[in-house]
Amino acid sequence: MTTLRALYDHEVAAGRLHADPGQLAVLAPLERVRRALEKEAGNKRALPFLRRKPDPVTGIYLWGGVGRGKSMLMDFFISHVAIEQKRRVHFHAFMQEVHAGLHRARGQGTSDALKPVTEDLSRNLRLLCFDEMQITDITDAMIVGRLFELLFESGVTVVTTSNRVPDDLYKDGLQRDRFLPFIALLKQRLEVHHLASPTDYRQNRLSGSEVYLTPADAAARAAMEEIWQDFTGDADAGPHVLTVQGRQVELPRFHNGVARATFWDLCARPLGPADYLAIAKAVRVLILEDIPRLSRANFNEAKRFVTLIDALYEAKVRLICSAAAAPEMLYVEGTGAFEFERTASRLREMQDADWGRDA
Repeated sequence: MTTLRALYDHEVAAGRLHADPGQLAVLAPLERVRRALEKEAGNKRALPFLRRKPDPVTGIYLWGGVGRGKSMLMDFFISHVAIEQKRRVHFHAFMQEVHAGLHRARGQGTSDALKPVTEDLSRNLRLLCFDEMQITDITDAMIVGRLFELLFESGVTVVTTSNRVPDDLYKDGLQRDRFLPFIALLKQRLEVHHLASPTDYRQNRLSGSEVYLTPADAAARAAMEEIWQDFTGDADAGPHVLTVQGRQVELPRFHNGVARATFWDLCARPLGPADYLAIAKAVRVLILEDIPRLSRANFNEAKRFVTLIDALYEAKVRLICSAAAAPEMLYVEGTGAFEFERTASRLREMQDADWGRDA
């Protein structure tokens, strides 16, 4: 069997990766998980009468600063695990699936709604890879403990990335004492590894200033209008309405997969992750205007903006925006400023000329 280290070295030799000591250090634990899962799958093929799912292989909790290559390593790892029962999903999107399932189960009068939801999510699944685990919502915080217990009971191995060490998850959150058993569970069932790379690869990408305009003044508005006209010409570009879980979410201007809205259109309204995932699925380019400076004074809007950027990033949507300041200077103080470092990094990466889906 070719090891992950050998595959990584091949990518380095081909010029597609740079040898990074922090990344190299976590290849061995990832290789342990890979070999155990593949051996188990081979035994099951050889002995098909073994129907019961075995105990999950001890997983990995990989944490580190933004831009250090955690998501890249996650994709590299899962692409080289030779089993079919695997899935890679952003943590936000997975929790939306959980909440949607809970809504359906409760509507059917199920007394223990989380159990059938977990059964559905874990069916025919041995490896579940989460990207960017972070928990800021009390609703998520109150259910993740039992959710993960049920996943582990179902034989699912979890590998996850995060910007925070486990002990800092849901830091300063409401009723955090009820969340602490989940942290203990993670540390018991997953090996914790710090990706201590000295390099922020997102910052080193080429920036395309034409897709991130600052400040958001008259010149920026004129430039955004020119960009919009380049995409749409003289076509009629009225609003586009999406239906999300029975609600209507409106994009003020839309034509052929290109949407235009202001920060306030999308972040001042009470929208949630499901709405932003639907927007990201519906558009290939989003022109977003007038992103303000963010602080505790507009914390709710800032939190929605973070979720919106996560959804756009995961869907590889091309973002063109005007903002009051550079990404790193948008949110410099107040609750949430630490978490925004990841958003700023993603905004920087999304300026790359090669970012996004083909237009």
